[in-house]
Amino acid sequence: MPNNSPDFAMQNTALIRSILEELVNIESPSTDKAAVDRLGGRILQELEACGGETRIFRKEHAGNHLRAQWGHGPGGCLVVCHMDTVFDLGTLAQRPFREAQGNLYGPGVLDMKSGIALLLGVLHWFKQTGTWPERPLTALFTSDEETGSLTSRSLIEAEARQAGVVFCLEPALASGALKTARKGTGEIDLRVKGAAAHAGVDHEKGRNAIEELAHHVLSAQRLTDYPQGTTVNVGVIGGGTRTNVVPEDAYALIDFRVASIGEVERLKAWAESRVPILEGTRVSANLDLNRPPMPRDDTMQRTYEKASSIAGGIGLRLSEGSTGGGSDANFVAALGVPVLDGLGAVGDGAHSEREYVRIDSLSERAALLAALLREW
Repeated sequence: MPNNSPDFAMQNTALIRSILEELVNIESPSTDKAAVDRLGGRILQELEACGGETRIFRKEHAGNHLRAQWGHGPGGCLVVCHMDTVFDLGTLAQRPFREAQGNLYGPGVLDMKSGIALLLGVLHWFKQTGTWPERPLTALFTSDEETGSLTSRSLIEAEARQAGVVFCLEPALASGALKTARKGTGEIDLRVKGAAAHAGVDHEKGRNAIEELAHHVLSAQRLTDYPQGTTVNVGVIGGGTRTNVVPEDAYALIDFRVASIGEVERLKAWAESRVPILEGTRVSANLDLNRPPMPRDDTMQRTYEKASSIAGGIGLRLSEGSTGGGSDANFVAALGVPVLDGLGAVGDGAHSEREYVRIDSLSERAALLAALLREW
């Protein structure tokens, strides 16, 4: 390990591990407000112990969001974390937090409770040593990233507009690389209306919505363009009521991932151009872009290069990569605000029973975060 790295960040892996274990043991599925708020209450205690000026953004139908600040004014550092996970209550009983072969396992351990643990560990070190960053520091903890950040997006964007740089503590790529490009994510809701009829007595009077849907499903699948970085996936379909009834209604939910805004426009044009193939049916397609693309543009390149220089000063060497998944960093990038993503722990298997964090990555990633916050 680098000899000139911050002592706390490099030597107190045990504290970060302890915090991480406690966070994992407080289950926090996005869809359970009470559960996410329990985790938020525990995080709030740690933030206040570190001297943060805290605020709770209360939500009626989602978990509350939290903010802590050390200093005020524009141009500071904003750190973004999300508290929610994709795992239902009870998952922990089936797969409890554990250590094996140099890794830590448990629901949400990688995505992204390890990122929260890293930040809390670094904040404790700042307080213990009195070495707070000269710039204002804001930490934001949201409750609904895994379900699209529907109640937190405006808050994230408002805080980001005041920041000089934003650090997103989503996990790194499995190789340890930062995420300097993310695809935009969205969904197309395809709906078909036909006419119901008895499948045996009045078959010719019916208009089969599922048959109509099939034409558009095949058309949607052909929208994928790998060279452009675009994938389209018809992931959910439904329709009909009984086998002896010509189906009146059918639908498909279509996921898309795009590397550029131009591709969003192409998909939007497809959605708006839907016309029925079968006489007597109606079809509509509504496109919703949840997260805009986060391209590796000039701003991202400069931001990454500056981070690499700071990392080099403590003996770390960064690498970078891209991913098809979206995060709250997508919202920030669209504003033109410098952002770095994937600054959390290193591991693999997010959203699965294989999810784990490498223990040896905790001290190194804490050192990196501490250096970025102090020296940016």
